[in-house]
Amino acid sequence: MYFAIGAIIIIAIILWILSFFTQDKFKQLEDQLEQFSISTLQETYQLKKKVSILEEELLINDETVEQTMSYSRNETPVMKKVKELHQQGHHTAFIAEKVQLNEYDVMTMIKQL
Repeated sequence: MYFAIGAIIIIAIILWILSFFTQDKFKQLEDQLEQFSISTLQETYQLKKKVSILEEELLINDETVEQTMSYSRNETPVMKKVKELHQQGHHTAFIAEKVQLNEYDVMTMIKQL
């Protein structure tokens, strides 16, 4: 009886010591999962960065399209002058006097702009 209990204790101590030298499978899985999550975060960051660059390029393209559209409206020098004076905050009567047009025509041009 004492021999069996002693043998079990000795085997338990040997197995306990051997457990320190064996590779931990869960540790390897945790390391792999951590590497995977880090690489996923890096890829996500790079994608977000690329998307923001593309959005900026699209905004720049939209602005150039708007500029070309404003040029394609064939704005005459009078229309440009009316637009400029209106943006400065002048009243339609003053603008009409400056460009020598009816006040109604000036108001129509401002609505078109």
